[in-house]
Amino acid sequence: MDKFNVCQFFEDGTYEYVRRFVPAEEAMTAFKHFTNSVAARTGIVQRVIITDTGDCTNAEWVYGKGLTYPLKEEK
Repeated sequence: MDKFNVCQFFEDGTYEYVRRFVPAEEAMTAFKHFTNSVAARTGIVQRVIITDTGDCTNAEWVYGKGLTYPLKEEK
């Protein structure tokens, strides 16, 4: 079973892993929570990512841009 990490990056350049080695569903729930938090909406949190155990980015949210990866397909 694949495991994932969720990390948030702050405006001062620091970061914090908010979930480590969790299943995909738990990582996605945390990602949604931390990208909609008061800190994210006010810019204290600048970026939130989900990475897999190979350290590949699976999702990225950036303050002022929203979801930047994966990109939405144009129809």
